[in-house]
Amino acid sequence: VQLQESGPGLVKPSQTLSLTCTVSGGSITTNYYYWSWIRQPPGKGLEWIGHIAYSGSTYYSPSLKSRTSISRNTVFLQMNRLEPEDTAVYYCYAAYYNQHGDLQYDYWGQGTQVTVST
Repeated sequence: VQLQESGPGLVKPSQTLSLTCTVSGGSITTNYYYWSWIRQPPGKGLEWIGHIAYSGSTYYSPSLKSRTSISRNTVFLQMNRLEPEDTAVYYCYAAYYNQHGDLQYDYWGQGTQVTVST
């Protein structure tokens, strides 16, 4: 599975961010795959944003839930009301679990820089 993020590199404060994760070599609906967005602000650790499961169900970080949505159309991330603190490298991440819930494989995209600034 290969993942490729794409989207605008620069977004103004209060605007909406839209990122696409293009998946190749696999299907978003394949059983037991979970497709996540993760970000890393400059000088900080990784922050999980949310995921969409193979079934279409979604789950979000409580701190971002009110302004984030992920849809299965190419694992599309939409985040509203951006602030400078949202500046980060955004990664698409895929994880495959077996029937017992054990992680079997995972894949990362190369990441895309998003800067929130006027």
